[in-house]
Amino acid sequence: MSHVTPIFTDLVRVETRLYNAVSARLRAEQGLGLGQFELLEIIDRVPGCRVLDIVGELAITVGAVSKAVDRLVAAGWCVRVAHPQDRRSSVLRLTPEGKEQLAASRPLVESELVSLTTAVPPDDLTRVASTLAALRATLEAGSHGRPG
Repeated sequence: MSHVTPIFTDLVRVETRLYNAVSARLRAEQGLGLGQFELLEIIDRVPGCRVLDIVGELAITVGAVSKAVDRLVAAGWCVRVAHPQDRRSSVLRLTPEGKEQLAASRPLVESELVSLTTAVPPDDLTRVASTLAALRATLEAGSHGRPG
């Protein structure tokens, strides 16, 4: 086994446990999961956000994003608006309720992540962040891991 395989295994297990813990707290206190939070964050951050923008950022399928957005719409947190230049496409916008949900959820996500990572010295977290950002940029530049 190469030296990279155990790193990959640890990375995946850490991500899964962090994701599940943060999602559980969000669900208990705000009534939404971390996946929904991530979608709200992207819609809020990306001007003129479309389903394909989310697909590109999260590297999941169009169908999965479309269904997830449908659930945000059903919850009253997001609306689909006709794209001004392309009537076949929709722009996603947060509703006032979606903006409130996002604003209330951000500090919970942050505090849970801070709490779960206290065992790691800040300098080590900074190095991990830098390393992961470089790896992510390399993978995204090469279009590695995209669905389809």
